[in-house]
Amino acid sequence: MATLFISDLHLDDSRPKITRLFEEFLAGDEARAADAVYILGDLVEAWIGDDDDAELPRRIAKATAALHDHGVPVYFMVGNRDFLLGQAFAARAGFTLLDDGTVHELYGRPTLLMHGDVLCTDDLAYQAVRQQVRTPAWQAQILAMPLDARRAFAAKAREDSRAHTGSTMETIMDVNAEAVAQAMGDAGVTRLIHGHTHRPAIHRFDLDGQPAERIVLGDWYEHGSVLRVTPEGAELRGLTLD
Repeated sequence: MATLFISDLHLDDSRPKITRLFEEFLAGDEARAADAVYILGDLVEAWIGDDDDAELPRRIAKATAALHDHGVPVYFMVGNRDFLLGQAFAARAGFTLLDDGTVHELYGRPTLLMHGDVLCTDDLAYQAVRQQVRTPAWQAQILAMPLDARRAFAAKAREDSRAHTGSTMETIMDVNAEAVAQAMGDAGVTRLIHGHTHRPAIHRFDLDGQPAERIVLGDWYEHGSVLRVTPEGAELRGLTLD
């Protein structure tokens, strides 16, 4: 018995090896034997809409739908790179979409699942942008643009994101401890799994007098970070490229 978690793959045409690693992972014995596979956001470097006619979305949908058809539930939570992904693509890909902040019970233990960006409350500039782009009006305006215009917009957004990351202290872009405690307390859980920060680790701490843990998924820039949760506990590891 095992449930697998991944996030922050940032799949992109410029990194074909990572796309192949993702396809091989989903087609492999471990994923096909899993109780479920969760993707907690930033599956791609940029998502411009479910109507994107590029090859990469087709490959993603083929790989995840095959796992779903094999009988393994595939849960997906949007991140800050793929928040425009909607029900149309989810249906093609065999995804069950999850709201950020969903609580699922994993082998008897309620677990809070998040992408993680809302926990980075010290990054005020990012949070202001996030609030804007998550409004239905903003998203409708973007999705009404032609595909080529959306691709150009996404490329500019990636440049702006890199500039912000390069000029902002790492501590500001990490999660805020009070935000973590607040989210876990509101959800009534002692375990949180999230991505976004690209700092894979299992943090154990005290929360209101109880032992608690925050598990951070790693990115897929040079390898594939995978979390395996079983009734006995949780293990983080990386898949290496050939």
